[in-house]
Amino acid sequence: MRERSKAANILSEACGLQKGDKVIVVLPRVPEWWLLNVACMRTGIVFISGTSQLTAKDILYRLQASKAKCIITSDTLAPAVESVIPDCQFLKSKIIVSKGSRDGWLNLKELFAMTSANHKCVKTRSQDPMLVYFTSGSTGFPKMVVQSHSSYGIGFTVTGRYWMNLTPSDIMWNTSDTGWVKSAWGSVFAPWINGSCVFIHNMPQFKPAIVADVSCPVKTIHCFTFMSLKHCVSGGEPLNPEVMEQWKIQTGLNIHEGYGQTETVTICANVKGMKIKPGSLGKALPPYDVQIVDDHGAILPAGEEGDIAVRIQPKRPFCLFSQYLDNPEKTAATVRGNFYITGDRGIMDEEGYVWFVGRSDDIINSSGYRIGPFEVESALIQHPAVSESAVVSSPDPIRGEVVKAFIVLAPAFVSHDPEKLTRDLQQHVKNVTAPYMYPRKIEFIQALPKTVAGKIQRKVLRNKEWGRA
Repeated sequence: MRERSKAANILSEACGLQKGDKVIVVLPRVPEWWLLNVACMRTGIVFISGTSQLTAKDILYRLQASKAKCIITSDTLAPAVESVIPDCQFLKSKIIVSKGSRDGWLNLKELFAMTSANHKCVKTRSQDPMLVYFTSGSTGFPKMVVQSHSSYGIGFTVTGRYWMNLTPSDIMWNTSDTGWVKSAWGSVFAPWINGSCVFIHNMPQFKPAIVADVSCPVKTIHCFTFMSLKHCVSGGEPLNPEVMEQWKIQTGLNIHEGYGQTETVTICANVKGMKIKPGSLGKALPPYDVQIVDDHGAILPAGEEGDIAVRIQPKRPFCLFSQYLDNPEKTAATVRGNFYITGDRGIMDEEGYVWFVGRSDDIINSSGYRIGPFEVESALIQHPAVSESAVVSSPDPIRGEVVKAFIVLAPAFVSHDPEKLTRDLQQHVKNVTAPYMYPRKIEFIQALPKTVAGKIQRKVLRNKEWGRA
């Protein structure tokens, strides 16, 4: 209680932030990230989380687009922040989470030592903005999804209790990076609303061996015994039935898949006690009315493919995003008739189970990371070898799908060694943008397929990759 009150005072006093102001927090899995979440709720300050894999270019875009007045990060990313400060006119304060001090930065540890623990919560209304998450789009830079004090603040009650099966006696371990919305889902709101304890392990990268070691205090030779584990959930991308079967063989437990978006809470899930159909997303969770609709917003019969949609008329669910900040056109484009359109294609069977078919746009979902092609193409075009590029998803047996770049080379590079050029371009993308976005596959072609209007037809390339005529 004292620490979160101090954190709230630090934001209000040392940083001079007021209700409605925005703060960007780019931290790994450290306790301060959770304290700052609660501090923002207490003060009415809007919390914007970012992954530690962000580059200077990514940070600059987020600072400029959000008009954030404060950024809080580690000493690892401080140099990247400093390199873009001249172009960030709205930024007023910087806090570093580090044992040592740094010129021009406030130090969170030092501020805790001198700040009062007396804090009175600011009054907020249910629809006041609480969080902003950047989510990749198929065109343009990432959109800013606004979630309110009610949408996420109480919207994860059903998610935590029924999908995650959480009670006050449970300990929840969510391995999601703090920069992703699943961390808000499974590391903050769902467990804490249901009174559960949150376990933190500061893994810079996901390592199966560490997860197994931590989850299994008792091990026999060549065997892990998951004695305390009682419930498992998965989200981000559909699991194939083989993975679920192997997991059950090793742990004795089912994986309960769930489905949702940055714009929503859990839309569908396999809750404990219901029949699991391997490969299915499960059934709709309250308060959502989930349907499969056609291009006109009409509900399709069972077994027919269409868009996965959530009913918003006559009453919009409270646990749905408020808007894409500063982007009314994109916000309006999510509505079709009486429904919010998720952008995902699916089928609903006779029993109400929803089956994921694929994205209706160009988003690439690789190991749960949502990657917009525009961001990768923007990085590639900065390399002198690249004349044009188009980025699509490509099937992968481990990650489900990976980033593939089709590249038209500049004339001076046509004769270069393609293997070396591939490695150079991959490293270039890692340097320019977040490393997880780099194209694991590259193909050099003479021309990109385009419409009469000159627009690149990514769908043609994507269909080629996935074997569709």
